[in-house]
Amino acid sequence: MTLRLANETEIDAIWTILQQAIAQRKMDGSDQWQNGYPNEQTITNDINNGAGYVLVNNDIVVAYAAIIFGIEPTYNDIKGNWLSNGDYAVVHRVATSGDFKGKGIATQLFTMIEDLCIGKNIFSIKVDTNFDNVPMLKILKKLNYNYCGEIFVSGSSRMAYEKLLK
Repeated sequence: MTLRLANETEIDAIWTILQQAIAQRKMDGSDQWQNGYPNEQTITNDINNGAGYVLVNNDIVVAYAAIIFGIEPTYNDIKGNWLSNGDYAVVHRVATSGDFKGKGIATQLFTMIEDLCIGKNIFSIKVDTNFDNVPMLKILKKLNYNYCGEIFVSGSSRMAYEKLLK
């Protein structure tokens, strides 16, 4: 498997994966991603900003994530404390193909994101998720991300995590 920047020819494949994730969140009873976000324009913006990444297996896109190397403004105000104050990467919009569910794809994606960060001399990853996103919470626990507190996105409380890579 390869983690690499996405390109515009992959928007349809990425959107299909995100639609599966949106449907799954709805089936799980969550309101996360039920308001028109993310959408195809979000993906286009990620790609144009150099933040859209795909995990590819034999030329098939199996997962998507936005990886942002820089400041996430909503992370400046946390009810709690981050583990570090230096440079960090932010991971948003994580989704795996329904065709590959249960095969450890999300775990592999996060492991490869960690390697990507280390390669860029970034030794902190920050992530937020809804309180009811059980699959993401399991991955973060499994990979030893530390709960740091709450951040707020559009007035909605989200759980904030950080992992130090060094």
